[in-house]
Amino acid sequence: MANWDELAEALADYQTTCNGNARLRKMQKDWSKLLHFIAEDNGVRFTMVVDHGEIVEYGQDHTGVPDIIVTTDSETFCDMFWGDLNPVAKYLRGEIKVKGSQEDVMRLDAISFVIWPD
Repeated sequence: MANWDELAEALADYQTTCNGNARLRKMQKDWSKLLHFIAEDNGVRFTMVVDHGEIVEYGQDHTGVPDIIVTTDSETFCDMFWGDLNPVAKYLRGEIKVKGSQEDVMRLDAISFVIWPD
């Protein structure tokens, strides 16, 4: 089980990876969303703000009204953010739950294929 400090470290790496990927930034330049994440195993909650395809901030707890809610266990979040696993398979098996518009879910899927091509 990962605590907030481990999740924050993984998020920092993910932010660097996403924001440094020119293809992803160009593809998502018109996408601005507020995401809430819930770690089911330990109750850790965190928020991520994406502005024109750039992750501009993230932090513990939930703030604002989310466009997307992602739920899984804390280890899966860490593995996903560190790039140790492609979340698509876990999503298809129901191990990662995503609530949001169909367009937003498809965008997350597209992000996954750019960040984790294998």
